[in-house]
Amino acid sequence: MKVIIPLAGAGTRMRPHTHTKPKPMLLIAGKPGISYVLDELKNLDVSEVIFITGHLKEKVEEFIKKHYDFKARFVEQRTLDGTAGAIRLVEKYVDEPVLIIFVDTVFEADLSIINKLKDDEAGIIWTKEVEDYSRFGVCVLDNQGYLKRIVEKPDKPVSRLANIGLYYIKDYKLMFKGIKHVFDNKITLKGEYYLTDAFDYMVEHGAKIICPEVKAWYDFGKPDTLLESNRELLKKDRHRVIKTQNSVIIPPVHIADDVRIRDSVIGPYVTIGGGSEIINSIIRDSVVGENAKVKDVLLEKSLVGDEAEVIDNFKHLNVGDHCVVSFKGRKKD
Repeated sequence: MKVIIPLAGAGTRMRPHTHTKPKPMLLIAGKPGISYVLDELKNLDVSEVIFITGHLKEKVEEFIKKHYDFKARFVEQRTLDGTAGAIRLVEKYVDEPVLIIFVDTVFEADLSIINKLKDDEAGIIWTKEVEDYSRFGVCVLDNQGYLKRIVEKPDKPVSRLANIGLYYIKDYKLMFKGIKHVFDNKITLKGEYYLTDAFDYMVEHGAKIICPEVKAWYDFGKPDTLLESNRELLKKDRHRVIKTQNSVIIPPVHIADDVRIRDSVIGPYVTIGGGSEIINSIIRDSVVGENAKVKDVLLEKSLVGDEAEVIDNFKHLNVGDHCVVSFKGRKKD
């Protein structure tokens, strides 16, 4: 099978961090979010991975080529016209079933279900039961357990099975017919064409699509959900510490090898990227990027970007890459 990974979006909800780094490459519990997905592909029979790029596409290509050796193809989405528009771009490269993965999230899914599909089943949409159904597209099932329709952000609880953006489509030809139907009939929401409308087309034309639940689903599309996902993933055997100087480490944390820590308290739920320096600070429930410097600070529920400097007297921060933030020399009240 082929794998399609759309990641052309600008990641506006994660600014300022995504001004200089693609959202899927943001650090979560010790490694970039996209790596959780790509590492899973090593266990699958994949002929090619097609990346649909856009914002900061050069950094995506450089990262993939440096860290992964599978056959990769990069296709730029110059017009951000929705998820269906992204998949439409790669139709000419697809000649076998596809696994489509939107990398705004990290998931724990049983991908072996792919090998258990019945002959008359066209695909899989993985789901997760949620309480706040109105925030998501939800899958409504028929009395046999197959997809009946997908409802975007419903006002009423027609279903609590959220569509998590992970799909295996065996009948890929019917999917592309569905995408064509969506464009031909200008089926849009807020000016964008959605892949879920193509799945509805498939169902209307007799496709049987199953909707199993994933074990876990971690979102990192916004600062608060990234920090929440960092906490949950650190609990799952991602704890990693190094030697420090006159400091206390409260697990779980993930600290890169070459981080320098002196006279500080770190943790719980802290990720610190490589090359960073922490001096005389208390940091908890936060993510600090690579080559950052934090000194004389109390940080909690904060994001500090790569090569940023944060000095003196802060508590909650969302500081992007290369910033310098300091209250040194301020007047006393």
